[in-house]
Amino acid sequence: QVQVVESGGGLVQPGGSLSLSCTASGSIFSINAMGWYRQAPGKQRELVAVITNGGSRNYADSVKGRFTIYRDNAKNTVYLQMNSLNPEDTAVYYCKAGLLDVRSNWRTVYWGQGTQVTVSS
Repeated sequence: QVQVVESGGGLVQPGGSLSLSCTASGSIFSINAMGWYRQAPGKQRELVAVITNGGSRNYADSVKGRFTIYRDNAKNTVYLQMNSLNPEDTAVYYCKAGLLDVRSNWRTVYWGQGTQVTVSS
């Protein structure tokens, strides 16, 4: 069992920046990848960014160049630095932790509770 906890959400003005963090605890030997997904009102949950323990990254096209995902493997923590935010980035951001196999399929997935990010004037 893995527990996943996010923090760092809030209200930010368009063009501003925000940083999210996520820490996994428990049976972390079952985790080799962590990432961020988001869900806006009325929309499906979508990938934002994922990073493996080895440092491989994958970003959604909509955030590439603006968001950066980082990891601290020793702390089982990932960070999402969000720059140049716009209102379209408004969503609940969820941390995801689990195993990625060689075909990039998720196994034994754990989700955090979500943190609200609102981009508005």
